[in-house]
Amino acid sequence: MKQRQDLIEALRRGAGDGLVLIVGGGINGTGVLRDLAAQGVAAVLVERADFASGTSSAPSRLIHGGLRYLETGEFALVRRSVEERNHLLMNAPHQVRPIPVWVPVLSWTGGALAAGLRFLRLKRDPGAKGALVVRLGLWVFDRFGEVRRSMPRHRQIAMTEARSRFPNLSRRVRAVLEYYDARISSPERLTLEVAADAEADCPASMAINYLELTGRQGDRVVLTDRLTGDSMTIRPALVVNCAGAWVDPVDAGIGIPERLTGGTKGSHLVLDRPDLADQLGDAMLYFETSDFRACLAYRLDGGKVILGTTDLRCDDPDPAGCTEAEIAYLFRVLEEVMPGANARREDIIHTFTGVRPLPLSSASATGAISRDHSLRNFEPAGDRPFAVLTLVGGKWTTYRACAAQIADAVLDRIGQKRRRSTLELQIGGGAGLPADPAGQDRIIGRIAEKSGLATGDAAILLARYGMTALRIADSFAARPRPIAALPGYWHEEIEWLCRNERVVRLEDLVLRRTLIAFEGLASRAGVTELARIAAPVLGWSPDRTRRKSTPRSRF
Repeated sequence: MKQRQDLIEALRRGAGDGLVLIVGGGINGTGVLRDLAAQGVAAVLVERADFASGTSSAPSRLIHGGLRYLETGEFALVRRSVEERNHLLMNAPHQVRPIPVWVPVLSWTGGALAAGLRFLRLKRDPGAKGALVVRLGLWVFDRFGEVRRSMPRHRQIAMTEARSRFPNLSRRVRAVLEYYDARISSPERLTLEVAADAEADCPASMAINYLELTGRQGDRVVLTDRLTGDSMTIRPALVVNCAGAWVDPVDAGIGIPERLTGGTKGSHLVLDRPDLADQLGDAMLYFETSDFRACLAYRLDGGKVILGTTDLRCDDPDPAGCTEAEIAYLFRVLEEVMPGANARREDIIHTFTGVRPLPLSSASATGAISRDHSLRNFEPAGDRPFAVLTLVGGKWTTYRACAAQIADAVLDRIGQKRRRSTLELQIGGGAGLPADPAGQDRIIGRIAEKSGLATGDAAILLARYGMTALRIADSFAARPRPIAALPGYWHEEIEWLCRNERVVRLEDLVLRRTLIAFEGLASRAGVTELARIAAPVLGWSPDRTRRKSTPRSRF
């Protein structure tokens, strides 16, 4: 990727005038940038913070079919989600991998009548679901997954097997069902890779972080560099607002005061619990709570466990964070399904929170609000000569299909035709990654040869970056320098990320270019070492380096 400052200077020279302006550097905004670039249409994407630093960084780290959306009758959304999941398994194999999901249920026939009413959209609020209802949903789910099927169909698990696997499983559980979905290692990295692919496809396209739309002056919009405070203006052909939970203030900033969203907050915990991780193994536990919500727990690397999620109304996404009440709730519902799990506050090594950009709704239960997306068109009005297309909602899994819909709307407005589909375009480090273990072993051997790393360490790089690991390995010059405070990371790796991935702040490294926070490695010593490595690459002064590495700062 080009240097951020070079892109800023290009905008100052007028390079953005007459182009499509995309606001929002989450997965939906970068998806639109990527799709337009594939059609040869240049666009400028601006993000007020870092790429994927909002809602796109805070899903349950799943690429999933949305089984629970069948309950509210959103069949089209589930079909689209399953099909997009199957394609992401093919297009981003370095990041998206299958995961078996175990669903414990408390009855055989409970909730059948109410579920039928929800399927028919005669009832909206979620309710209890027995094995019969869940199996019916999984049968539909399997049928939707026939396109590019790559995983087994659902099955019922014998209770002897289930209790052998999960000794702490509640005695109230009557049946356990298994189906397959997918998990994503780092949604933040994949978002960045989508943006990088767009710039590679169409060199006139650009994605700039820490650049905020702050107003409008007639036919021009005002962009403010959040690092320097300097402002500039560009004259867009049209604006695509993909700011997620922030679409309303972005629209308001260019003269569109209508409120479109009403978000809900979802928080997750990362626990350092090797015992619980051992029980979970390679499976995700997906369970219904006593208040008829869906929660989950599954294993991360190194004995860590992710537990989530909450679903609370939230009108202001900026201060949203994980509260003590949410922690207590997640501990309680885990205890409901696995009595004796005994999760404790001191087990938490990381929390993350996102605000779902849902459509404004008066539904009594947050689970009843549609998770599908829609596109609002605001035609030119008054002294605003350009149209504004605003995305409301949008799921991580379906970002590509959503972006294609938006790109088609843009192409129609600018009088161009679609050149190609993005359905089978591989993403970032997934391009060219062998599917077979022997092929991957050959790549690991090449990484080890280039970098001087042991084979096991070379495999770590491949798992993190896919085929991009070969380029990173070149920077090692066969003389790797491990970082003592960050086991499994190397000086050359961090330097490469700083030079090539638009790192601006230390938190970009800790939270989004790497999994350091999720791995429980964001200690004072680790962060201080990161700052020391990043400083000369990014031109930080000694004073700034000290401030960035103190515990009081947000990295």
